[in-house]
Amino acid sequence: MSSPDSHDAVIALTRHWLTHAVIGLNLCPFAKAVYVKEQIRYAVSDATDMEGVLTDLEAELQTLKAASADEIDTTLLILPRALPDFLDYNDCLFFADRMLKQLRLEGEIQVASFHPLYQFEDSEPDDIENYTNRAPYPILHLLREDSIERAVDAFPDAEAIYERNQETLRRIGLAGWNELMKR
Repeated sequence: MSSPDSHDAVIALTRHWLTHAVIGLNLCPFAKAVYVKEQIRYAVSDATDMEGVLTDLEAELQTLKAASADEIDTTLLILPRALPDFLDYNDCLFFADRMLKQLRLEGEIQVASFHPLYQFEDSEPDDIENYTNRAPYPILHLLREDSIERAVDAFPDAEAIYERNQETLRRIGLAGWNELMKR
């Protein structure tokens, strides 16, 4: 039997969130294709601090860069033991962006952010709109820029996704979100 923090359990909970929230609510209209094609790499970090997270991030950036997009189009670096505080996580994003520049991956790969306590600037912690970026664990989502460009080109009105997501979450509310996540 796996412990709640086993890699398999972490990936299972992350996949549940991905399939039921991100894909199920169509929060990211680009996610379904890479999910169906099994082009998502789920990397569970054992890091417990920012230094360990950044070490794992560098390894995952190199893995994504070296892999064919047909094999790995995107990576979810899942951090079940690190950065539980959202402000610490937010600080890590600064260093992640610096790492992209140092590795000369800026313009090739970008990092998107998800966290259990995600909070947009100028929002209250309990605002339902924050749930568009809430995940069961802190996650650094590594995306290929060219894949994003192709997806945006294929999706009319990509700028409206953010607003549509907020409307969706306001419609289902916190009770609906909690029901979705407990299934």
